[in-house]
Amino acid sequence: MNGDETRPDPDALLGFVRAEERRRGRGKLKVFLGYAAGVGKTYAMLDAARQRQAQGVDVVVAYVETHGRAETQALLQGLEVIPRRQVNYRGTTLPEMDIDRVLARRPQLVLVDELAHSNAPGSRHPKRYQDVEELLGLGIDVYTTLNIQHIESLNDVVAQITGVRVRETVPDRILDEAEEIEVVDLPPHELRQRLAEGKVYVPDQAARAMEGFFREGNLTALREMALRRAAQRVDEEMRAYMQTRAIPGPWPATERLLVCISPSMLGERLVRAARRLATRLHAEWIALYVETPAHARLAQAQRDRVARTLQLAEELGARAVMLPGDPPDRAVIEYARTHNVTAIIAGKPLRPRWLELLRGSFVDRLIRQSGAIDVYVVSSAPDKPAREPSAKRPLQSWRAYLSSAAIVAAATLIGYLVNPFIALPNLVMLYLLAVVVAALRCGRGPAIVTALLGVLAFDFFLVPPRLSLAASDKEYVLTFAGLAVVGLVISALAARARDQAQVAQRRQVQTSALYSLSRDLVRAGELTAIVQAITDHVAETFGREVAVLLPSENGLTPAAPPGFDLDANEIAVATWAFEHAQPAGRGTDTLPASGARYLPLITPHKVVGVLGVKPPAQGARLTPEQTRLLEAFAGQAALAIERAQLAEEAQRAQLLEATEKLHTALLNSISHDLRTPLASIAGSLSSLRDDDAILTDEERRSLVRTAWEETQKLNHLVGSLLDMTRLEAGAMQPRRQLCDMQETIGAAVGQFSDALSGRNLTIDAPDTLPLVPMDPVAIVRVLFNLLDNAIKYSPPGSPIEIRATSNGSEVTVSVADRGIGIPAHDLVRIFDKFYRVRRPGTPGGTGLGLSISKGIVEAHGGRIWAENRPGGGAVVSFTLPLTVGEQVGGAEER
Repeated sequence: MNGDETRPDPDALLGFVRAEERRRGRGKLKVFLGYAAGVGKTYAMLDAARQRQAQGVDVVVAYVETHGRAETQALLQGLEVIPRRQVNYRGTTLPEMDIDRVLARRPQLVLVDELAHSNAPGSRHPKRYQDVEELLGLGIDVYTTLNIQHIESLNDVVAQITGVRVRETVPDRILDEAEEIEVVDLPPHELRQRLAEGKVYVPDQAARAMEGFFREGNLTALREMALRRAAQRVDEEMRAYMQTRAIPGPWPATERLLVCISPSMLGERLVRAARRLATRLHAEWIALYVETPAHARLAQAQRDRVARTLQLAEELGARAVMLPGDPPDRAVIEYARTHNVTAIIAGKPLRPRWLELLRGSFVDRLIRQSGAIDVYVVSSAPDKPAREPSAKRPLQSWRAYLSSAAIVAAATLIGYLVNPFIALPNLVMLYLLAVVVAALRCGRGPAIVTALLGVLAFDFFLVPPRLSLAASDKEYVLTFAGLAVVGLVISALAARARDQAQVAQRRQVQTSALYSLSRDLVRAGELTAIVQAITDHVAETFGREVAVLLPSENGLTPAAPPGFDLDANEIAVATWAFEHAQPAGRGTDTLPASGARYLPLITPHKVVGVLGVKPPAQGARLTPEQTRLLEAFAGQAALAIERAQLAEEAQRAQLLEATEKLHTALLNSISHDLRTPLASIAGSLSSLRDDDAILTDEERRSLVRTAWEETQKLNHLVGSLLDMTRLEAGAMQPRRQLCDMQETIGAAVGQFSDALSGRNLTIDAPDTLPLVPMDPVAIVRVLFNLLDNAIKYSPPGSPIEIRATSNGSEVTVSVADRGIGIPAHDLVRIFDKFYRVRRPGTPGGTGLGLSISKGIVEAHGGRIWAENRPGGGAVVSFTLPLTVGEQVGGAEER
């Protein structure tokens, strides 16, 4: 044996790993499987649960039906039982499992009897197996019981064997995904004996059951089905074990089945048969419905039947596909060849043989084109012949047929008028044109009637002898036959073209709606605009009331005023859809009594919200096409919302990064400016407190003066930092009042009495200046910063000029010096935070003064700029408007 033969199958290993990943975090399901009531499933489940409890496992009983059996009741002793929820339905109180109490209790293992049970209306889920799936999804283990006749794919077989149609079923995937299956077996004669002893049903009911469902032949057949299903599961586990460990053995070729779905009433039977065949062949299977142009002419009931059949196929484990195409047999073969299908399953034709010969058989065409693909023809018949609902459209009513007759009459009248000028055989084209018009305007049936009436009208009114169906020339018989055949062919082709155009138009409308939504979502940048675009498009396209709910600290909340009322119950349904990433509410299997349908907005990363859609009071249900379009809308909306949220997170991250850079720059910038005055203050105070130091009075005054000056510098620096912090936070707003600019300039100059000594300070502020609406304290701070810069960057003794002018709409104030000036490339940047002009011999600073001044001036609605003076020096100017849009004098600082 070479190395390749002992190597594990990579596909098997990958499948095993994926299965383990899916199970990780989920609870484990154990099914106690029987073939009939009374074999002891509940007893075996309780006995196993008691053993787990003895091992230290936290076990609770969510729902167990003992049917009054004493031995079963005894096993409940010592087990915690969750009280049942009482549901009032039509005057009757129905006990149901209380899933909310179970979730609140959060045990390790839950016992749930009768898995196929249908919950009372108003429950969270229509079926109990859906309650179990929710428990498993939250990591809770479940023990449950099930009879073989309740498995969906075996429904037809059970009905054929027993004559009883089981209405409560569970999808096959529930059994396929179970961690463990334990068959509870009992020979049929012992079960019938227990039935006769009254251990299963009361005596009267037991007697009827033994004559009906519990006949020994029925029980034997059901027992075989249960054992075969369990053996099949064991065989699958054995094969998986062999594949993952490279144990040699016979390996069958991989099969892939395709079952053809039609609008007929046999679709569900066909799906169940395909599931059974796929199970026996261990094959992947696909349920395919070809949407031809004739689909538009189907009655709503038939469309709903197609949707239900595809949904059933998905529940049974198939991949459901709806594919546009015509003719359907060619579309099926092309799809099968593209997807490597090895076998096609189709239903046996139910139409009369003569109609098959006339129109052809889908199955016959499928077999002829299949090539190497096997074709299985499943024979089945409905329980009772049922009349299909009428699929006629309004155009195919009696008015459409009257219109076809009118078209023929118009063609005949035109032919009669032009007959003297045109040869009689050429008038046939008028009737062919009438057929085309009827097919395009009225449909297939009226077009056929038009073709037949055209032949009769042509013969009766135009062919001699007129007003008679007899023809003088026998060659006209060939003309009549050609007109009839060509008319029928043209009517069929024109009607098909019309149907295809309608299908294309319907798809174009859907594509246009998706494109319009995508375009608006791309244009919408903020989350509010995105939500508004979603609600507008969904409401316009589907005629529904819409709500978009997004997660917040308080749970799901509407992102915008919703189109309908959201009470506590509706919020709870939306929350369930959000937490479980599954649709809920109206038209779904979860809380269907809700007034709206809630779709989770799912992205590849998470669930970003919920889309709620509520129909009007008398609104019709969404068609399958509309449902798919709505799901596409939800997908587009989810991606757009996630994009907006990611943009906000990126902006917050960018702001945080900028803040970190600001903090770093702040520390780097002010570390020296803080240490220098602190060192001077500490040195002066240290010398003053040293008792041994011999200091003269002048020296002491000098040290005190130095400490005071450095304290003022430090106070100015801290004030600048606080002002910049308030500006960055948007908390600094001017407290405007009408002030005299001369007094404001004087207040700023008064703070530089020592620094301005020896300088020629010129103030040009005319008495005619109007009062300015401003915050005097803030503007004094601006002038202080400008004067401080002029003093620092100009030689001692050089002049400084302050000038104020007005043009009627604003006041301009300038501070000019005769210093070193400002480099051209720094004229714009000097107002940035922490930016300083780097020149040898210039004093240092924090680079905050001009930045603070710019923030204050702009908060007043003004502007500030700097420029170099002719002859040397710099001038910094700012403007303040004389009018403001808000009341002067109000307190505006937040």
